[in-house]
Order: sequence, then structure tokens, then C-alpha cells
Amino acid sequence: MDKKVNYSDIKKFCLDLGIDLFGVADISKVKQDFTLSPNTLKNSEKAVCLGMRLSSEILDDMIDQPTRLYSYHYKAVNTFLDQVALKLANYIHDKGFFALPIPVTQILDWQKQKAHLSHKQIGTLSGLGWIGRNNLLVNKKLGSQFRLITVLTNMPLEVDEPTKDNCGTCRFCVQSCPAGAIKEDPADFDHIKCFEKLKEFQKKKIVEQYICGVCVKVCKGKEK
Repeated sequence: MDKKVNYSDIKKFCLDLGIDLFGVADISKVKQDFTLSPNTLKNSEKAVCLGMRLSSEILDDMIDQPTRLYSYHYKAVNTFLDQVALKLANYIHDKGFFALPIPVTQILDWQKQKAHLSHKQIGTLSGLGWIGRNNLLVNKKLGSQFRLITVLTNMPLEVDEPTKDNCGTCRFCVQSCPAGAIKEDPADFDHIKCFEKLKEFQKKKIVEQYICGVCVKVCKGKEK
């Protein structure tokens, strides 16, 4: 089957369902890091990465901490992505190929930040953006104002190339982080400080889950 035709076919399928970002990654060099069964790893040759934008209006309603409105919206977008990924996986499966949707939220250990795989790593490999100072995937058009999901497959697909772009001189996230976890160098992001702030928000019952969103609010991309 033609890789380009397959790529165009499933991209149109996803965009018609309302997806904002679409990319395909070659995962041959990273899939051994996934926490998945040997059989799944054997059948996983490509990863389709999908992104859905978050509401800028809901994000702008926040000041220096998450809100209940953002929490509900965050969960709604996650649910939407899970449903789209399931539909895509079924669509690929019906064409005779392996397809495994990996849920948006699939953290196995919050303290160690361990998951089945990293959606932002897949997003980087599929050319959707780069890892910013905020330790999130940053897209040129959407900034970090989106959520991601991944579908693993062995369907022959054309792959996208990673971008060489970066945050440049932008430091809005460094200035706004309520935990002081974001540093000049993305590699120095303080996961512990970030997680402690997330636990604080949850303990105060500001939100029910480990989310913040303040750095997401200020990261609007390079084209805004």
C-alpha cells in the first residue's frame, strides 16, 4: 500500500473528526522505552500523534492557579481525544493493520513521571513541535495550548520530520510559573517543584487532579 495515500487518508479522517494537529512519527529508535508488551512493541512501527486545542478563553480566565472551569475543560478535551483515537484505531484495524490507542492520561507513577509512553516525545518526533522551557510540547501556531494522544500502528505511513525550531527569546512561562520550576534551560526543569505545586492545588481542593495550566495559558506560539 502507498505510504502517502495512507497518510493522506487517515489525516483527512482525523481532521474531519475535529482534530487540530496531526503527525506521524518513526518510533523505531524509541519504542523499547515504552512500558508495553513485547507483542505490542513488535507490531508498533509508526505512531500517529493527534492534538486538540484548548480553549484560549478558558485559559485566559485563570490568573495564577488552575480553575474548576479549566479542570472540567481539560477532562472534556482528554475524553474527546480518547474517542477520536479509538475511532482511528478501529478505522486502521478495519483496513487490516495493527492499531493501539494510548489514552491521553496514562500515568503509571506520578512521582517518577512514568507512563506507557510519552505523547510529547511522539509529538516531537512527528514534527508537531519542540520541548519548551515549560517541559511541554510547544507548537508554532498553538504554543502549548493543546492536548495530545497517540495511536501505535504497523500501517505503512509516510513520516514527518522533527522541527528544528525552539522557544527563542520567549520566557513568559519562566516568569509566570507559580512553582518556580521553569528555568532558562529546558533540561533544568524542576519536576519535583512542579509536582509539589500540583499536589498543593489538589490538597486545597482547587482542582481534583494533578493539573496547573498557568504555563499553558501564557504559551501561545510564535504566530500570535
